[in-house]
Amino acid sequence: MGGYRKHRKIYRRVSNDVVVEFGSFYPKLSTPIIDEIDGLLAEHYGSTPEGLDFIVNYAIKYRMGAESEDEGEE
Repeated sequence: MGGYRKHRKIYRRVSNDVVVEFGSFYPKLSTPIIDEIDGLLAEHYGSTPEGLDFIVNYAIKYRMGAESEDEGEE
């Protein structure tokens, strides 16, 4: 969570003299620590290198919003 907090952005909204502050988190900026955690979990659960590779690439493609290399190509 330290990495998430480090990269968060605090927003402030004022409406009718009411001030609301909230934090927005950007997990994509914390990928190094997330990848390290994935590696430790893969080791703990006895995953193969291919299994870890699948998880890391899944996270990049679907969770982090990265476009696939072949997207848009026909």
